[in-house]
Amino acid sequence: MVVEDSGTQRCAAAPVEVRILFSSESGYVIRSDLLQYRLDCWPDILRVFSFLDPLQKVKQVDIPDRATLFRLLLPDAIGALVVKDGAISHDVETELQNRFSLPFLQAEPIISRRIAWVQGREDIDCIERALKAAVALGIKLVVLDEPGHWLQDPQSPWAHLREAFVAVDISPDSGLATRIADAVKSYPEQIDGIVTISDVRLPAIARACVMLGLPTESVEAYEIAGDKGRTRLLEPVGSDESFVLTHADDLGPYLERREHPLRFPLVVKPVVGWSSDCVSKVKDVAELKSAVRKASNRHAQAPKPSTTVVVEPYIDGPEVDANFVLLNGEILFLDINDDFPSPADQEGAGLKANFQETQNVIPSGLPKAEQDAIRTHLKSSILRQGFRSGVFHCEARVRNATVGYGSTTSGIVDLVPKPKIAESQEVAVYLHEINARPPGYLESVAVLLAHGVDYYALRMLLALGSPEIPRLRALSQPFQGGPQFHLSLMIIQQTRAGIMKTGDAAKEFLEKHPHMREHVVDYYTRKKGGDVLEGPDASSLWWIAYFSVVSRTSRQELLERVEYIQRHFEYEVEEP
Repeated sequence: MVVEDSGTQRCAAAPVEVRILFSSESGYVIRSDLLQYRLDCWPDILRVFSFLDPLQKVKQVDIPDRATLFRLLLPDAIGALVVKDGAISHDVETELQNRFSLPFLQAEPIISRRIAWVQGREDIDCIERALKAAVALGIKLVVLDEPGHWLQDPQSPWAHLREAFVAVDISPDSGLATRIADAVKSYPEQIDGIVTISDVRLPAIARACVMLGLPTESVEAYEIAGDKGRTRLLEPVGSDESFVLTHADDLGPYLERREHPLRFPLVVKPVVGWSSDCVSKVKDVAELKSAVRKASNRHAQAPKPSTTVVVEPYIDGPEVDANFVLLNGEILFLDINDDFPSPADQEGAGLKANFQETQNVIPSGLPKAEQDAIRTHLKSSILRQGFRSGVFHCEARVRNATVGYGSTTSGIVDLVPKPKIAESQEVAVYLHEINARPPGYLESVAVLLAHGVDYYALRMLLALGSPEIPRLRALSQPFQGGPQFHLSLMIIQQTRAGIMKTGDAAKEFLEKHPHMREHVVDYYTRKKGGDVLEGPDASSLWWIAYFSVVSRTSRQELLERVEYIQRHFEYEVEEP
């Protein structure tokens, strides 16, 4: 699809090669920033320039002789690359084919459409790429959120990324669907779809779409996915080992009538929740009672109160995140990444140890047979809940896996072979939860960088229904050669309570260790100087910082770099 011509310009300071890109076909561009995000992190490229506007028509170009190129054809160029001097032309051409093997253009004009985005998130750092994706797709966003939200101010530096802001009470109570539907109906322009990535609001948004006749999956499916108890009991694997309590006071009567003794360790969690809040591993009845009380109280006073708790067995097997893009039951894209052990997974971990993520590694190191089992089982779980299309973030563990976490020969923690399991112990996939929305922002960005697939863009296209299926299919295609590197999304957790004294710990780490900068493709400090740290056993878990660390050579090299950051990362806390 992309054809190119190039010229090298040299000066005393540094030689550069500029490649001008043209289209070998005519049509309408499916996304105007495709060059930038599909070429992100390619080391041979110094700069990428796109000359495209959203929904622009592109002309087919046949490259003539060099003498007439610039005079006749530059107005039809789609972009330009500044390439490192010494980059081999064949390698550049091969890489362009790898990254742009997807259909870049559509034959028919693409109509600009409008989406209501419910809940604008807490700051630009956890939504910026999604907002920019909407612009590049030619989608106009109307943000619905509480009065005073940072996207409301028309003078905000980010105001150009949305068409309008509508102040609405978005409390996830029984009236939310009606309030959203009323806001959409009263908007002066036609709204073609509604999106939220807030788990507790998903059923209400689906209900509002039904009221308005807009594309959506079923309300009941979203309700099941948002309830870990219903999710657990719907599963064929492990449902007989779990139980659900509507209130902490129900535990005593349940234990009295139970015929068989409990098998510890067990995991206790609220049926509504996120970020592993109030999830505990318990080793006896006393800890069970304490954990059930804590989990039951977590959302008892929320706008949509819930005291229900699910108790399930602790699965001693590798944990994975599996992110699906489905269209009418067909998998358009799936990435499986390894969720490394959390503090509560450590041997001897106590009741206060949490399940907050430590790092996710892309792509998964699990054997192919186990990844195939994950693919098959979790797709069935999604369909069983009643979904047919969507972007889904699933969390699961592999029971009786052939590998587990341990020290490699070089002393790095990674997946290593386990002793052969008995034939009676078949590998089984144990679902923890299905989130009927893209993975968290950090993981979505990591997948975008590694695979070239933007979950937020796909979620918005799905919200617009059948007219956007061609773009959905095209933009679901990853790099032809697989992920461009091994990537670890590593989380720096809180280890103690107090007041953060270090201004920006992640930035300061990279300044002190500049040789690591080229291996970090994304990072952010969440807890900065002056912020309160509630410690590792807080009910609401917030990390200090994250780094997306990469290696283009091997998983082993990647994990060595992660281990280096873990050993050298520092921050100061003023004790309370």
